[in-house]
Amino acid sequence: MARSMDEDELIEHWTLIGEELDLLAGRTGPSKLALALWLKFFTQHGRFPEGRAELHDDAIAYVATQVKVPASDLGLFDWEGRTAERHRKHVRTFCDFRECTVP
Repeated sequence: MARSMDEDELIEHWTLIGEELDLLAGRTGPSKLALALWLKFFTQHGRFPEGRAELHDDAIAYVATQVKVPASDLGLFDWEGRTAERHRKHVRTFCDFRECTVP
């Protein structure tokens, strides 16, 4: 089992601030929680999580509290659907990151 994350670690890496909160405006439920988690994961690792298993339970609970969505709702999110594609695009745009292309 993974070690628990301490409060300082959660605050430093998983707290949503300023424009990050603006990015979540108008979203609800599992979609809002997934976007928030993907944004914070991307800013830390430079990539998106490959699945739920890459997200620490403590981080999910901490972010879920911030966005006022039950942590269990993450299980309802479709990681491969059109919403997931849009989320990845929004995060890349927000972080001013462009995908590599082959000339």
